[in-house]
Amino acid sequence: MSDKAKTLGPYEPIEVASRDEISALQLERLKWSVRHAYENVAHYRKAFDEAGIHPDDLKDLSDLAKFPFTTKNTLRDNYPFDMFAVPMEQVVRIHASSGTTGKPTVVGYTRKDIDTWATLVARSIHAAGGRPSDKVHVAYGYGLFTGGLGAHYGAEKLGCAVIPMSGGSSEKQVQLIGDFKPDIIMVTPSYMLALADEFRRQGLDPRKSSLRIGIFGAEPWTRAMRDEIEEIFDIDAVDIYGLSEMMGPGVANECVETKDGPTIWEDHFYPEIINPETGEVLPDGEEGELVFTSLTKEAMPIIRYRTRDLTRLLPGTARSMRRMDKITGRSDDMMIIRGVNVFPSQIEEIILEDPRLSPHYQLVIDKKGPMDILTVNMEAADASISLEDREAAGKLVAKHVKNRIGISVITNVNSPWAVERSEGKAKRIVDLRKK
Repeated sequence: MSDKAKTLGPYEPIEVASRDEISALQLERLKWSVRHAYENVAHYRKAFDEAGIHPDDLKDLSDLAKFPFTTKNTLRDNYPFDMFAVPMEQVVRIHASSGTTGKPTVVGYTRKDIDTWATLVARSIHAAGGRPSDKVHVAYGYGLFTGGLGAHYGAEKLGCAVIPMSGGSSEKQVQLIGDFKPDIIMVTPSYMLALADEFRRQGLDPRKSSLRIGIFGAEPWTRAMRDEIEEIFDIDAVDIYGLSEMMGPGVANECVETKDGPTIWEDHFYPEIINPETGEVLPDGEEGELVFTSLTKEAMPIIRYRTRDLTRLLPGTARSMRRMDKITGRSDDMMIIRGVNVFPSQIEEIILEDPRLSPHYQLVIDKKGPMDILTVNMEAADASISLEDREAAGKLVAKHVKNRIGISVITNVNSPWAVERSEGKAKRIVDLRKK
């Protein structure tokens, strides 16, 4: 924890309640949520009946494993509003995912849902070290995406002054950080690195900015990237986790005093880890796919939603509630290259080990005859890196990928700014096999 962090402690007493208290509250709320879904959502009534399971069968937390999963396809099949459990006159807001691979997934909120969401984001900002006296620069996108408005209302709930910048306009972002002097920035980690480039382009030292905390989410990022961001900006870089299907940002958040994985706000979301192939529930500590059930959502309860995020559940440290380990990847982002499972995060860690390379990269998959070819496009950290050093860095990355992951790759180390920058979630994989 940096010297810039403020006095710590829980935002609400439930964060440090005993495990028995937390489990009792979870069971009470889980029974309500499952019944609410069954009685008010046609999909759940049909799915439960077909599985031969009824809300009355939920006697213990472990009984949840008997209930069927919800997937992104479930939400798309019931597009737009058939997953809502309340009449439309009780819905006060609607968000939706980007829908890049089909229909967007839609989520609705009652007034109470919005208040719960704001409270959990306030709790998250507080856990990250934020306090009511702080100014928060929100650079997540506003609109149907849950990031901007979720962060905004949570920061206001905590009592912070919000700077609703939204995404893009990097030059203006840096100008306002200099002029308004925010204490906290909320943004994707990849865009924070793009802002670092803009600071330098303007001849400014990122370490001398007013920022002391960065709350980063919306995409997986490695510990190596955390170290990189903290070194560049002299801030505490803290992980926030969320997904629009469950609520938005604020499902879990790291505590600044430990920075050992996001604490799941278990009084509102019940987590499970499953084997992604079999659906079997795995014990805490084993890696698998993260599954969430909402405990308090009114407008759109979600039962056993398969997030596709790969992680593991760990005991609480700074709070009583369990933590999730860093997301190692997504089961639907996994690349299979010549029979080997590869995640972008594995290659990212290798790239970040070499100071000659910038943290910006893109992975391009193509075919040469029947063979899959993976090309790692990178860029030099700055223009002073010689062509000889670029070639050496590329060869070293290829060597480490071969030794650690077990595949041969083509590497290109280009000039600075050659890799496309993202103003939101970074596009790490380009799969040309589908074209």
